[in-house]
Amino acid sequence: MHPASSLHDTGWGHLEHQGRLRALASALGGDLPALHGRVEAVEPEEVGEEVLLAVHTREHVETVRAAVAHARASGALVELDPDTCVSSASWDAALGSVGGALTASRGVAEGRWANAFVATRPPGHHATPQRVMGFCLFNTIAVTARWLQATGHVERVAIVDWDVHHGNGTQDVFWEDPSVFFLSLHQFPHWPGTGRADERGGGAGLGSTRNVPVPARIPRADYRARYEAALDDVFAFRPDFVLVSAGFDCLAGDPLGGLLLEPEDLHAMASSLADRAGAACGGRVVALLEGGYDPPRTARAAVSVVRALAGLGPLGETTP
Repeated sequence: MHPASSLHDTGWGHLEHQGRLRALASALGGDLPALHGRVEAVEPEEVGEEVLLAVHTREHVETVRAAVAHARASGALVELDPDTCVSSASWDAALGSVGGALTASRGVAEGRWANAFVATRPPGHHATPQRVMGFCLFNTIAVTARWLQATGHVERVAIVDWDVHHGNGTQDVFWEDPSVFFLSLHQFPHWPGTGRADERGGGAGLGSTRNVPVPARIPRADYRARYEAALDDVFAFRPDFVLVSAGFDCLAGDPLGGLLLEPEDLHAMASSLADRAGAACGGRVVALLEGGYDPPRTARAAVSVVRALAGLGPLGETTP
């Protein structure tokens, strides 16, 4: 987590508020006895804005920069769309989150760490190359995938998105790209209205997009069965690296979702993904925080994913 991420101020009445990361940090701190010796906290590297241009237009980057400058000068929040606003710290938070994702991905790609979880904020998977959307300024996971490829660390990347909302921005970026497989499981019909099963990519990328729309209140076992079946397609793609859009608004009770998952489901899902990645690509997995708007539940689920990636059992289990 970049220090600036918790300073991105949307106002306490906004669902994507600063308390999300505070709850997550507190939950991780409470689990330190189990995580000690298995999880390393790492300070993200700083990166320049040029990494954003692999995904976003220069006009988009300049729009965000100008809005943040206006917020800094006025001392007020600036709205970029009805859902998405910036404060004086938002540029540093967004670019810092990209830096955290790239730091983690470099370390995993070079074998320093087995895998990683990055508490990115603001979220990213709705941002398209040309516009902010749905609390998202820049598409951090798409930038990370492009950076991994551009630096020669990998050729084929799989992105798994289990946020309750379809990752429309990520889909847009890789729609015609056969080197990136995008899987999204999401509630449907639901905002933003994209992500039908027949959206499969276009041009050379036809077949490299896999959408699994699920109905609200689908039984947990049915959701996980569909997830496991979809992972078969992910690993049939033979990725060199797996990135995860880890949205926790798929949890029961989230104010922006209608699914029924519990933190233990997220632990099982992350464990299965890590096991399959171990056989397919040396276990190279980096998960990035996306949505999740019940802070205590989001924090518990995030810790569950960290424990799964570290090879630990669910919360409440005794560490062997």
